[in-house]
Amino acid sequence: MKKIPQAIADQLVLPVIAAPMFLVSSPEMVVESCKAGIIGSFPLLNARTPEVLDQWMTRIRENLAQARAEEPGRRVSPWAVNLIVHRTNRRYEADVEMIKRHQPPIVITSLGNPQPVVQIAHRYGGLVFSDVSTLTHARKAALAGVDGLILVCCGAGGHAGTLHPMAFLGAVKQFWEGMTILSGCISSGSDILAAQVMGAAFAYMGTRFIATEESFASEAYRQMVVESSLEDIVYTDAFSGVHANFLKPSIIQAGLDPDNLRKKETVDFSELDQTRAEAKAWKDIWGAGQGVGATRRIVSVSELVAELKQEYDRARDAVCGNRLEPGI
Repeated sequence: MKKIPQAIADQLVLPVIAAPMFLVSSPEMVVESCKAGIIGSFPLLNARTPEVLDQWMTRIRENLAQARAEEPGRRVSPWAVNLIVHRTNRRYEADVEMIKRHQPPIVITSLGNPQPVVQIAHRYGGLVFSDVSTLTHARKAALAGVDGLILVCCGAGGHAGTLHPMAFLGAVKQFWEGMTILSGCISSGSDILAAQVMGAAFAYMGTRFIATEESFASEAYRQMVVESSLEDIVYTDAFSGVHANFLKPSIIQAGLDPDNLRKKETVDFSELDQTRAEAKAWKDIWGAGQGVGATRRIVSVSELVAELKQEYDRARDAVCGNRLEPGI
């Protein structure tokens, strides 16, 4: 399978993408992730308006350019944005214009046909990665010309699939030679190494980054992530019409019964537009993946990446030295 382009690999400390999380990923999280040597990303809809988005993207570009200028030898990774390409995204056209203007190195598409975005990004030399949770979606995205497939497996935070990562990755390898990005319960440095051994170019991590100081998540949300375990995760399609993983305590806190949630009849991502009142529900009901138990404290992004790097190096040394230890 295709490896990470050398120009990107040279800037990485770890082969990790900090996943774009609705109402959680901030411009500061993106900048600090890239400065720490992983790819930072954010959903375009986290900016309340296209005007705010323009400001955010300008800030990210300028801050990363400054970091590179101040320390020429420092590894400063590329950044990425996430665009929902579903037909109900009312911001689609405006956000595409922002992509054309700011030319983010990587565009992550979700929930729809990525082909128009592929054409735009490839014109300026950008890469397009597409979220997929089934083989059907993976084949369609591959035919659309994307550069990478993000395999959203069971247990991932937010919108998640049901396929086991080993089975999904193995099946995709049969028809796909591009980059693969593995998502779902990747919570430690040893998990990152395991994803590489399986053939993934990148590990896609979200939940561990919720409880960071640069996160937009409220103090209550971050603390809930720290205190929660695997048993606190609920997989439901009650909130967007697409199955996703949420924290059970936040559902109860919102006055709902997690054992009696009603399926939403239609898929409508216009509700993610923060200028609309319906987006409020997503501020009260919080997503997290099944690997939530690995988060034990609130730290900065740079501290988290350093911790993951230590875990990764320890696991790699154990494997290369053929001295596997319990817990490695």
